[in-house]
Amino acid sequence: MATALGVLLEKFIYSPQRAKSNNLISVLISSLGVYIILQNLISLFFGDDTRSIRTSEVKIGRQIFSAYITDIQIVTIAISIFLFMAVLLILQKTSLGRQIRAVSNNPELCNIYGINSDRVILWATAIGTALASVAGILIALDVDMTPTFGFNYFFYGAVAMIIGGVGSYRGLIFGSLLLATAQHLAAYYIDTKWMDAMAYIILILFLIWKPLGFSGQRLKKVEL
Repeated sequence: MATALGVLLEKFIYSPQRAKSNNLISVLISSLGVYIILQNLISLFFGDDTRSIRTSEVKIGRQIFSAYITDIQIVTIAISIFLFMAVLLILQKTSLGRQIRAVSNNPELCNIYGINSDRVILWATAIGTALASVAGILIALDVDMTPTFGFNYFFYGAVAMIIGGVGSYRGLIFGSLLLATAQHLAAYYIDTKWMDAMAYIILILFLIWKPLGFSGQRLKKVEL
């Protein structure tokens, strides 16, 4: 359902906006508006109470050194690694993956060479929303769910991408580990309420001193 919804939004909202204007800010604002509308619709139909989809009792988990990890967290790590490697193979080894990378770099040039950028973007949206739906299910199995619980995880992903640099999977891994380590150190030494604050602090620092991330490279625009 999430994948179908993402494809419909791309087809009837985002794609027409890109056709009228190359200004991606309008698409970003529209996506935020859609997010707020969908969030309020969920609240309207299902309420704001915390809901659980777990069928088993909550367990302490398995002790590893001085930390505890639950079974669903182990499953989440395994599935995340599998999906990460699968997407990486798709982007590197398949024709669709090469087209996605080409369109992300220069959609106008791709159209000239016969690659339908709108179709490729639609495929990328389907893949992205499918991954997001899997992440949402795994997180809900771990910590239950509310209509607003997805925003923090979306924000963490954006911060990890900024830290690592857009277009670098190695940077994404490093950025994710850095963010998670900083957050949990803040929770351990200060308070758990500082986990979100630490993410914002890291985001601000990188936007000021290293906006392209550790591995981001500044693109050179060539005009003919």
